[in-house]
Amino acid sequence: MRMSELSATSGVAIPTIKYYLREGLLHQGAQLAATRAGYDESHLRRLRLIRALIEVGRLPVASIKQVIAAVADESLPTRDVLGIVQYALSPAVEPEPGEDWQAARAQVDRLIDDLGWDVRTDAPTRAELTQTVARMRRLGMDVGLEPYAEAAQKLAAEVEMETVAFDGPRDAAVEALVLGTVLYGKAFDALRRMAHESESARRLHPES
Repeated sequence: MRMSELSATSGVAIPTIKYYLREGLLHQGAQLAATRAGYDESHLRRLRLIRALIEVGRLPVASIKQVIAAVADESLPTRDVLGIVQYALSPAVEPEPGEDWQAARAQVDRLIDDLGWDVRTDAPTRAELTQTVARMRRLGMDVGLEPYAEAAQKLAAEVEMETVAFDGPRDAAVEALVLGTVLYGKAFDALRRMAHESESARRLHPES
């Protein structure tokens, strides 16, 4: 297909497609003539992935380039590619000095070990959860994460990972992971808050 068709099919404006080509986010099309290139389904998949990373993942161009490079590197196992994406979506959290952080990290590490989860020690999500646990401890909150971990495991195994085609094109798998991680996360948070509202109403006004 020509660039105009690629634009119409993908919903991405031609100037934006040209920008992605210049930045190396989108691979070049097959040269059909001196001033004309052809594009195919792989370009449509890549555009969907770029849009997911920008519009849903809110990643900067530099991070998107890292993700695209990982997707294109056939020597990288799929797990490593998906890990790079997960890490790119996670906020950067620096360890804090003091015993609060160490105690929180120990609790997080024990939880992951008890669950039998295969999570790398340098995963930014460990630091993110550690930061949250440290704040909860400082506020005197009861840090009982097991029910949340069990719910997360069930959702990941039975719902979210079912949307990822691990045996298909890697850019399609990465797109599904980005959409699932971000959008399911937002949906779950909204549902949990609505459940809080409903449950508080039931407890405070049981007869209404």
